[in-house]
Amino acid sequence: MFIISSSTHAPSIALLTPCGSVFTSEFQLLDWQLGIPSFLRSTPISLQIGEIKEAARIQCERFLMGRIVVTLVLWQLFLMSAAIVIVDEDHVNHTASAGLFWTTAKDESDLYRKTNTDDSTLTLNGNDELDGGFSFLDGILQWAIGHSDPAKLKETAQNVHRTSPDELKKRQAELKELMEGLRMPSDAEMMKIAIDDLSNSSLSFSDRVRALEELLILVEPIDNANDLNKLGGLVAVIKELDNVEWEIRKLSAWVLGKASQNNPVVQDQVLQLGALKKLIMMVKSNFVEEATKALYAVSALIRNNFYGQRMFYAEAGDLMLQEILSNSSFDVRLRKKSVFLVGDLAEFQLENSDQAELPFFGDRVFLKSVVDLMASHDLDLQEKALVALKNLLQLRTTQVEVLRDFCNLHTALDRMQSHLQQLMEDENQKGFAVDVETLRREVEQIFHQKLIKRIQVPT
Repeated sequence: MFIISSSTHAPSIALLTPCGSVFTSEFQLLDWQLGIPSFLRSTPISLQIGEIKEAARIQCERFLMGRIVVTLVLWQLFLMSAAIVIVDEDHVNHTASAGLFWTTAKDESDLYRKTNTDDSTLTLNGNDELDGGFSFLDGILQWAIGHSDPAKLKETAQNVHRTSPDELKKRQAELKELMEGLRMPSDAEMMKIAIDDLSNSSLSFSDRVRALEELLILVEPIDNANDLNKLGGLVAVIKELDNVEWEIRKLSAWVLGKASQNNPVVQDQVLQLGALKKLIMMVKSNFVEEATKALYAVSALIRNNFYGQRMFYAEAGDLMLQEILSNSSFDVRLRKKSVFLVGDLAEFQLENSDQAELPFFGDRVFLKSVVDLMASHDLDLQEKALVALKNLLQLRTTQVEVLRDFCNLHTALDRMQSHLQQLMEDENQKGFAVDVETLRREVEQIFHQKLIKRIQVPT
């Protein structure tokens, strides 16, 4: 346990060990000529209180950590934070508030054992090196005392009396600075560091990439994403959309998409900052990775967001989708993401039937670009096209005659059925082909039902 006292010189902390003894430290080295590993000599530790027994206690506690250097450093920090106290030879700490009297739970004589203490508690490896393995701190203490030179330990312990209060204050300041450096920064602090880096025009390419990658991870929790704009992060990231390096633009779009996903607050903030127009332009990039991440960001911004969808149409986003869907030279990943977005927008419209439908849902050229995907050789792309058509067919503004006469939907459905039947003969593709065929039948049924209703409507 720790005991804290106030002093006219500096606050004091003492550590009450399991044996009941109190000890302190202030960064001076015990003379490790007593069998302690040589690599420990670079770290100074000296003690006061209890003279020989207290010095031996530090020695044995150090020895416990001697097998792993990293563990040693952590143990030093523990001692540093638990120590630094001024006491006189009678173990009285004279303070302005009358001080505290440090005592031990055992007499000093109880701590000494015969110098031929049983060494069986130590385990030696093949090189006759100590292998550690003490069960209790007291056991280590007794071994250390039995293998130490009392005169040396007493001399070292007495040296602490010559340490000035100013020196102790200096040690405390160093300790505080060190502990502050070891403190793990919060997410907000790490985000701020990354944002400040992005705002540095002289930052190298690799450091700029690192800052964006850190933000990509940090903005995933919704609370962190909501803090991004408060910290100036959205402005900094959106600015990177104009970077000359496509890798930077790609990461920036990715961060915006990640922060905006299912987050109306961030969606509106990004939209108001004018990022949507830049992202739509980036979707047409010659770099596929940049284009796919830009489309990901666009989708995240406008999903379930009326304001974003209206802006998307105003920025000719529908024409961008139409171009990707109708041009087979675009990467198939981009085409899949595009048709998936169409289906998602149509589904959102169905769930909000009281709202006016986006005009491009009824555009015949746009509809044909979706229907034509059913002829693709990529079964996954065909499936996504069916999902989009299933939702589009149920919209009020979708004219079934356009799908029949201009888009030739019935022909596309029949052709797809034949293709799926062939795939079902392949055991490796049968399962997926059966699922797609089920979806195809649903689309066909909705299409025929809408045709029948249209015919029955009096002219």
